[in-house]
Amino acid sequence: MVLLVVMGVSGSGKSTVGSLLADKLGWKFYDGDDYHPEENRKKMAEGIPLNDQDRIPWLSHLHDILMREHATGQNAILACSALKKMYRGILENGATDSQQEGPILRKILFVHLAGPMDLIANRLGKRRGHFMPLALLQSQFDTLEPPSVPEKFITISLEKSVLEIVSEIEEYIRSLD
Repeated sequence: MVLLVVMGVSGSGKSTVGSLLADKLGWKFYDGDDYHPEENRKKMAEGIPLNDQDRIPWLSHLHDILMREHATGQNAILACSALKKMYRGILENGATDSQQEGPILRKILFVHLAGPMDLIANRLGKRRGHFMPLALLQSQFDTLEPPSVPEKFITISLEKSVLEIVSEIEEYIRSLD
């Protein structure tokens, strides 16, 4: 059973990669953006970056979704920015690592889609109908804490095509068996 979070800054292709991979593998897919409360969407649309107080209830809800899938033995993919280590801790354990009592369980594989800001800015400039404006991209990079050991993660370059990225993730997942 695999829980996978496709993470990265806005415009990195999390939803595209996650949904394609889920379709290919026959897994459930959740887009974290679909679960943002209206207040968060409104802030971002107005060019106001979200803060921890905005994100923590949203991340806790996403944790609950992932744990429901875990409890039923269902493989699932979530597209979620998960920019800070603390946010990834909430997704995994429902609490920040500093709040966690006992050993931290590493149930989730984080797939970090990483690329240069100019490439991602170009993608965001072409995107229509999304509440996240290009103006907030710098704040996303400023907030980003790339995953590191002991987190369970792989980093994939956005310099590759979407199909190459999906294939690389699929190969990695199959190597876990």
